[in-house]
Amino acid sequence: MVESERRRRQQRFDETKSTIRRIESLFEIIVLALTYYIVWRIKYDVKAMPNYNGNGKYVLILVYAFLNFILFSYSDGFKFGHIKLTDVTISQWISMFFLNTITYFQISLIANRLLSVIPMLLLTGLDIVITFILSYIFTAIYHAHTIPKQMIMIYGKDNAPMLKRKMDSRVDKYQIKRMMSCDEYSFDDIVKVIGDYDAVVINDVDAQIRNDLLKYCYKNSIRTYSVPKLSDVIYSGSEDIMLFDTPLKLIRGRGLTPAQRFAKRAMDLALCFIAMIPSSFIMLIVALAIKIEDGGAVFYRQKRVTRDGKEFDILKFRSMIENAEADGKPHPATENDARITKVGKVIRALRIDELPQLLNIIKGDMSIVGPRPERVEHCKMYGEQIPEFEFRNKVKGGLTGYAQVYGKYNTTALDKLRLDLMYIENYSFALDIKIILMTVRILFKKESTEGFEE
Repeated sequence: MVESERRRRQQRFDETKSTIRRIESLFEIIVLALTYYIVWRIKYDVKAMPNYNGNGKYVLILVYAFLNFILFSYSDGFKFGHIKLTDVTISQWISMFFLNTITYFQISLIANRLLSVIPMLLLTGLDIVITFILSYIFTAIYHAHTIPKQMIMIYGKDNAPMLKRKMDSRVDKYQIKRMMSCDEYSFDDIVKVIGDYDAVVINDVDAQIRNDLLKYCYKNSIRTYSVPKLSDVIYSGSEDIMLFDTPLKLIRGRGLTPAQRFAKRAMDLALCFIAMIPSSFIMLIVALAIKIEDGGAVFYRQKRVTRDGKEFDILKFRSMIENAEADGKPHPATENDARITKVGKVIRALRIDELPQLLNIIKGDMSIVGPRPERVEHCKMYGEQIPEFEFRNKVKGGLTGYAQVYGKYNTTALDKLRLDLMYIENYSFALDIKIILMTVRILFKKESTEGFEE
């Protein structure tokens, strides 16, 4: 099929777009590194670091730039235009805070004494201004030159309208111009028209038709978006094995390896004990406030499900009146729920009612990162609707996770399961760090996620 002129223009633009973004990212890293160098040379006594008056200073700059690149990459700080400007800037600000904190202790170790923190605070202030200006400019460039893709959606079942609504919210990138049901149109009817569009969306289509569509689009260089089935997500974590000249995919289905569980547990304990230092004072004040308000219990316990279906009592600061669910049935809180106490409104708004779960993590019931542990009742309900829902219990439940970072308050159980399986099947230590960094970002957003307000 002959490609449309519009699709050819779109493909040419896509080829240069990634190059433009790399240039923008490199430019920003260079500007931030030079800013660090200027502040360091002017404000800090370089005589205290004689070994770094020569070429050593360039090593420091390269280390600073490298760490900057890693943190920005892992926190989505380079996704200009792909995500909201506020998300990009918050991600960069959080990254700069961590980077400058690390750098301060680095140069203090070099000087063999604690240096003044004022220049580093000045540097952080300059970084905030620079990153906002550059992110604003790069985002504007993206939107000014992006050509919205004219798309056709091929769907099979009933969740197609939901995905279309999500894509319609980004009309700057996606424009669904036509929808075709596999139940109403044959494969031949579909391929006759998809060449007239920039891209194809394959949504919840039977395996055989989907495979035929993917091969056709691949053969004709048609951009394709496909909603993964649960089996696709599981397959994505498989291991490549070569049996002579035949490639095999090994799917172990065991969750994390013993070594991964050990490393993850070590990180959980280390970060929790560090977090307990500032959190203990906050937790003490909150506990006293709850006790003073109505004299009731400080903590709220609720049965949750974690690894291998094990049940445990998750801890939260009580934010509602006692016996808010006296009938034993789940009653999710509404925006102006009369059951929420005065203290509860504050700790929910600040999202510190979850702090006691640090104790759950130290005890070993939970991990910092993992699928959000569901209520026992919800597990039974979702399990009846989605038999594969128990797959998420191959790892410990977490305080935060993929579904908390990427999901929204109305994310469906199936989409949450997809996100949780993506985490399990693609687990790495670096992925945990990325999710933790992105979790810090969502704490600054108004929208609630299940891990922090349920």
